Amino acid sequence: MNVFQMRDKLKDRLSHLNVKFSFNREEETLRISRVDNGEGVTVKLSTIVAKYNNKKEKIVDEIVYYVEEAIEQMKGDTLSGIDDIQIMPVLRSPSFDKKDKNGNKFVIESHTAETNIYYAVDLGKSYRLVDEQMLEQMKLTKQQLKEMALFNIRKLENKYTTDEVKGNIFYFVNSNDGYDARRILNTTFLNEIQDQCEGEMLVAVPHQDVLIIADIRNKTGYDVMAHLTMEFFTKGLVPITSLSLGYDKGHFEPIFILGKNNKQKRDPNVIQRLEATRKKYENKDKD
Repeated sequence: MNVFQMRDKLKDRLSHLNVKFSFNREEETLRISRVDNGEGVTVKLSTIVAKYNNKKEKIVDEIVYYVEEAIEQMKGDTLSGIDDIQIMPVLRSPSFDKKDKNGNKFVIESHTAETNIYYAVDLGKSYRLVDEQMLEQMKLTKQQLKEMALFNIRKLENKYTTDEVKGNIFYFVNSNDGYDARRILNTTFLNEIQDQCEGEMLVAVPHQDVLIIADIRNKTGYDVMAHLTMEFFTKGLVPITSLSLGYDKGHFEPIFILGKNNKQKRDPNVIQRLEATRKKYENKDKD
């Protein structure tokens, strides 16, 4: 599978939509935009091709679903017909777009050196990031928007699974509701996990659909966390950061883990266990 074949496959799968396609050969991207208003989405074909080797048609299904939902929500006023607006926080990397395609500035708050907080209107099967124009339309202040979002995050159930690797405990938030990474903003939940930890607590949000929490009890644990975070980071549709964050009662500190024990990092038993752990989590993701 190459980018040209993936381009043609996506165009065929999305041919039922009233859209036009624009292929950028140099950037290897495909722009899908509505015919009526020009709004649309751009997908990076090379990224999808790389994931196709492992996920096959599942990754294509995910992209098609994402595009269909995004195009549907771009047909008009997002807020019309919504009686109870649900605001949720969204985590993104600092390099993520600061404006939409029309130049409207998103409402953004800094979180850590590796993460920023955006806000989104929950539309059920999809969501739309809140920009300053939408904020004015909703007649909310930025502080009110933040308080609503954090309140809604705290209401969510926090399901997770655990695994032990070389004496270190790893927690995988596994709610399958699209808000896994954003639970990093629920300090009450994180503090409850920290109270269970015997070692140093690290958290990671490698992409938008995963939150990893680690109870690091020995030196090998740092190498395990670094490898595990990078594995998720390279396989997520919306990557955030490959770095872990040290956590202590509401305070985050990005850390860069150096592989001091190269022999442990190359241990095939550890690597095999890590891959099994990641796949076990991913098999519980949304179908």
